[in-house]
Amino acid sequence: MQQKFYSLLIRKCPELKYLDIRSIKPQTFYFPEAKDRLESLCELKCDTSIDSSYFYGLLPFCQYIQKLIIINIDSKPNHGIVKLIEAQKNLKHFEWEDDIRNSHLTKDPSEEVFRALTKKADSLNHLIIYFRCIGGFESALPQEILSKFYKLKTLVFDDLRPFTEEQLEQLRIQVYRDLEIVNLEWCGFDVITKIIENSGGCIKKILFRDNNKFRCLTFYEDSLNFIRKVYENCPLIEYLTITLSLSKKHFDEFEKLLKICQNLKSLLITIDNLYAIETDKEILEYGKIFLETLNRSAPINLQEIRFYDDFKFSLENLEEFLEKWRGRSAISILTSDSIYEGENYKKLINKYQRYGVIKDFEHNLNDYEIHYPFKF
Repeated sequence: MQQKFYSLLIRKCPELKYLDIRSIKPQTFYFPEAKDRLESLCELKCDTSIDSSYFYGLLPFCQYIQKLIIINIDSKPNHGIVKLIEAQKNLKHFEWEDDIRNSHLTKDPSEEVFRALTKKADSLNHLIIYFRCIGGFESALPQEILSKFYKLKTLVFDDLRPFTEEQLEQLRIQVYRDLEIVNLEWCGFDVITKIIENSGGCIKKILFRDNNKFRCLTFYEDSLNFIRKVYENCPLIEYLTITLSLSKKHFDEFEKLLKICQNLKSLLITIDNLYAIETDKEILEYGKIFLETLNRSAPINLQEIRFYDDFKFSLENLEEFLEKWRGRSAISILTSDSIYEGENYKKLINKYQRYGVIKDFEHNLNDYEIHYPFKF
């Protein structure tokens, strides 16, 4: 039945742009019309359990794939995928996602794939890696290939915690002049700040989760330096993750950033030292300062603010902020705090939603709902 279905599909479709072969058993390249249909393929999604012969069969027809997504579910290297990558003439977007269950590896199944990928450095613009350290086996990925990709516009790693110091140093010294999107999960300020400093001023999205927040002795200065590097090097920034300490210096630097980065659309704010503040009154006072800073200096394009940690606003200060926000684009607010479940807060939020000041107000969210999605 599958054979007949895919044969009909190949005959009837004048061209194929996207193909996900993870559940396709018939080898479609054997169909008479396969050559004409598969030559137009732009995006391919597959996994490493598919027999290498399938990829060898695609080689003669599929040489202009622009987007390749590979789900790694097999502990053994797949030589067919390697050869398919080597055959590509215009590969622009590459994704690798580890979903492997085997915790005992004798060889890194990704190593040959990434070595082949280095040969596509002249065309590759987007690199997205969801890498899992399995059984203590570390990938050679950063040291082996990151220095090769000088045309990257997107750089995404889901977790930098397993990386060695040598691998992190490679990221610090790397220069990506065309970089527009950088998303590094569990990343230290030293790494993300250097990437920003070495960029070419084209970055539009900086999304990261800080790995040093509660253990780095230099956090205060590192976070200040990060804010400065953003407004000095990223005039086009639209989406930004930022960590603030509750200090005058941090709020002053944050206000400079708001004034300079006029394209800013969305902010994700985390607060460093809330746990060190003893009273709710102090927290509410800092919340007031933050809202006043936004009213004075927020760029006209700002439409979304995400708050991680229990950064509270008093009812009076929140109403004053929303009243002054009138006439701007409606604001969306996402927060992890449950204080906004109170009846008075609900009435206030509903009121300003009716006025068109608030677009969405979501509260009591968990960590993953607050942070930007990994592939955002």
